[in-house]
Amino acid sequence: MEASGHARWFERLLSELHFELWMGDAAEIRTKRVRKQKTDRQDAQLILRLLLEDRFRQIWVPSWENRDLRQLLWHRHRMVQARTRIMNQLQAVALNEGLRCKKGLWREAGRKQLESFPLAPWASRRRRDLLELLDRLNPTIAELTQAIEQEVEKCAEAQRLMTHPGVGPLTALAFVLIIGRTERFQCGKQIASYLGLVPLEESSGERRRLGHITKQGNSLLRFLLVEAAQVTVRSDPEWRSKYFHLAMRRGRKIAKVAMARRLAVRLYWMWRKRWDYEQWKKFGSHAGQPGHRHGVQSITE
Repeated sequence: MEASGHARWFERLLSELHFELWMGDAAEIRTKRVRKQKTDRQDAQLILRLLLEDRFRQIWVPSWENRDLRQLLWHRHRMVQARTRIMNQLQAVALNEGLRCKKGLWREAGRKQLESFPLAPWASRRRRDLLELLDRLNPTIAELTQAIEQEVEKCAEAQRLMTHPGVGPLTALAFVLIIGRTERFQCGKQIASYLGLVPLEESSGERRRLGHITKQGNSLLRFLLVEAAQVTVRSDPEWRSKYFHLAMRRGRKIAKVAMARRLAVRLYWMWRKRWDYEQWKKFGSHAGQPGHRHGVQSITE
């Protein structure tokens, strides 16, 4: 069958009935359709023909345990987003009353000031409800964060990736879960393409036209890589120099994406070579240099 959303119940049903399920890339199957008419019967006939002609390319499907852990990551991510929206609304309430203390608003003194403002009845109700929601979300997020840290302790690959500056438990575990197996990719360019960190391209003849990044792949991991890359830029002088050089030439947004792509490729090679960050610094990256086909210097010592 084609890869699609909302079909997990069907996969589970086939698994319980002991049927082997092959999953195919819907976009690739679509390119092999000649007729412009599209019906379920024609789609089934096309998949059958591809199977009989041995042209149905099976894609990797994560295990049920992998998918369940992804739900943990997504749940925490959504809870953090909800908390951020609530905090922004409370900051707006404070600004309307002339209180501007940014992060200090969430300390004990700042909260007392926020609660002491005399407001109109419904404005006061809104402030009270937002504060109650915030108090309920904080322990939930802390509990989910602790669960992620416990899962990282069971995963040697994630612990190895965490040795890189800027990479925390959430980013490391998300990278391991979403990439799945390093054998699926031959080089760092494929990793960047899989995560949607490469530009769109519409080239013909001598004209080459590049657009924005494709944003294909997992949006959560792409977001985490951008955030982690910014932390790496603040802590690593080499990354800081590279970032500011790109920012001056192409702008900050493009520079952030470029550093996220660089981080994704580095984490991939650290995982594939089973290196920690100290080993990476020792052997280094030789991407683009002659004699290093996969972009990583071989171990000679």
